Amino acid sequence: MSRIVVFGAGGRAGRQVVAEASRRGHEVTAVVRDPSQHAAPDGVELVAGDVTDPAAVAALVKGQDAVISAAAVYGEGTDPHAFFTESARALVAAEPARLVVVGIASLAADASGQVWMDTPGFPAEFRPFSAAHAAGLAVLRDSDVDWLYVSPAGDFDHTGGRTGAYRVAAHGDPANRISYADFGIALVDEALNGRHQRQHLVISGA
Repeated sequence: MSRIVVFGAGGRAGRQVVAEASRRGHEVTAVVRDPSQHAAPDGVELVAGDVTDPAAVAALVKGQDAVISAAAVYGEGTDPHAFFTESARALVAAEPARLVVVGIASLAADASGQVWMDTPGFPAEFRPFSAAHAAGLAVLRDSDVDWLYVSPAGDFDHTGGRTGAYRVAAHGDPANRISYADFGIALVDEALNGRHQRQHLVISGA
């Protein structure tokens, strides 16, 4: 049994990570901003925490075998660039034994090696959010911790269920889809097995 802390545990990806890790019998701490607004599986410790607060992150990461961050902000009144850079800095400063961060597919390279967000047809309205993710990824790359940045190859299948299977893709593919549940399996696998290190790993539906 391993000890895993999950930031952003109230989101769609975060909930599936918590459920998967708990299903496997691991000791899970689920971190959300307001525990009164969320529920967690039996045996999971649901706690309040801010992933951009270095002191709070350090306290929650201490003694954990792995850290998974599925935390994100999006929409009016938010500053994604500040969020992704500050959260990455806080996570890195906590010196986790293993750090897995949920990323965005637009930073993945396509079959030609070109990053999706840099292609001519990429929607301009999505560029600032992608650039914010890229700034957070740059913080990870500049660190010395054992990190992994994981994204779907394309997008999520928002209505798909758990098939129990996934694959590591060779490159990004905007047409590809994976369910949140299967993506959660990949995240827990990587957090505990550490087969890949210090890279952007692209996950596809099987």
